[in-house]
Amino acid sequence: MAQSMKIAIVDDEQDMRQSISQWLALSGFDTTTFARAEDALKEIGPDFPGVVVTDIKMPGMDGMAFLKRLMGQDSSLPVIMITGHGDVPMAVEAMRIGAFDFLEKPFNPDRMTDLAKRATRTRRLTLDNRALRRELANGPGMVQKLIGSSPMMERLRDDILDLGQADGHVLIDGETGTGKTLVAHALHAVGPRAARKFVQIACAAHAPEALAARLFGPPQEGGALPAVEEARGGTLCLEDIEALPASLQARLLTFLNEQGSPAETRIIAVSNLQEQDRTVEDALRPDLFYRLAAMRITLPPLRVRGEDILALFTRLSDQFAEEYGCDAPDVTAQEAAQLMQAPWPGNVRQLINVAERAVLQNRRGSGTIASLLMADNEATRPVMTTEGKPLKEYVEAFERMLIDNTMRRHKGSIAAVMEELCLPRRTLNEKMAKYGLSRSDYL
Repeated sequence: MAQSMKIAIVDDEQDMRQSISQWLALSGFDTTTFARAEDALKEIGPDFPGVVVTDIKMPGMDGMAFLKRLMGQDSSLPVIMITGHGDVPMAVEAMRIGAFDFLEKPFNPDRMTDLAKRATRTRRLTLDNRALRRELANGPGMVQKLIGSSPMMERLRDDILDLGQADGHVLIDGETGTGKTLVAHALHAVGPRAARKFVQIACAAHAPEALAARLFGPPQEGGALPAVEEARGGTLCLEDIEALPASLQARLLTFLNEQGSPAETRIIAVSNLQEQDRTVEDALRPDLFYRLAAMRITLPPLRVRGEDILALFTRLSDQFAEEYGCDAPDVTAQEAAQLMQAPWPGNVRQLINVAERAVLQNRRGSGTIASLLMADNEATRPVMTTEGKPLKEYVEAFERMLIDNTMRRHKGSIAAVMEELCLPRRTLNEKMAKYGLSRSDYL
């Protein structure tokens, strides 16, 4: 697989680049050559599917300047530097900048092949990980629901990708309505067990005897397997893990110990414990807690996610408007601020309900978002949080939402958006780039 990747060879000496190209082609690589670094830069982008082999001393842009340009656009791109006798200190500096390795002339062709193989393996792993991250951010089904560009959501997606591909058991906790079960499904979907079963058990929904039978057997009426057998080789998700009785905690620990390492069946434990003076660590025996919490994800509450609130509200109200056959409500600047300042005790689950009711209100032509937020909170709980946000954050969040909504309404027509928002083309392009909006998403 690694040898199917491209190798770009950059050297101003024709004989040298041809000999390197011929040797690597004989070794099974797909090679392309350039006499000038400037020409190579036109072909080598951030996701270039291969590696670069370049001389250091070249007229025009030399190898060091070329390396800096490549590292500036993709710091993970493997670049193998070729240096003449006496230029080793320069090659060492290139390694500090980010070069993969270097070869000193005259070099052994087999050494070149070995370096190319290692570099392409590294590149393939990098590109595969990027593809998985894009799938996590833009993929189908449940993964699409992990919406948000806030730093904590970016970190959450990275954690899901990293932990999803690992073998250890995972503990997921966080406030109610933050999407813990969704994250559990995503961990399974991006990991090596994705093609195997995902078995979900709500520990709080069963009496102790029924839960013991459901988890560990014997087989149920009708031949249904106990969960530990049904999930063998896949993932067993235990919701409300804090409700697992002490006797079953001991049996679960024995099950984990008998599996060895790596575990045949992965356990994802989900805690919904919300008591102020009691944590999931208090609810579980220590040896079981540390086995399950070796990898841990704590989901952020909605109220700290900034403009993600508006992005989610827009996406949800558009979906409900399509479902009910009506227009989504237009959100004023004041309403945008109210959405961002609301405490959201029910988190994303509460936001879903508010978005649906806002669409229904809009269909009737009555009601406000503020009234929905007030109705959703107890009389003693203020609609606004006590912590304000900088004015700049409100303005940018509202601006992003306004451009996003307008682009959706005009199905990506730049001319229509420019006319409605009274923006010149350059300003609109700059703002779309600033907020991570792409016209292709609306076509």
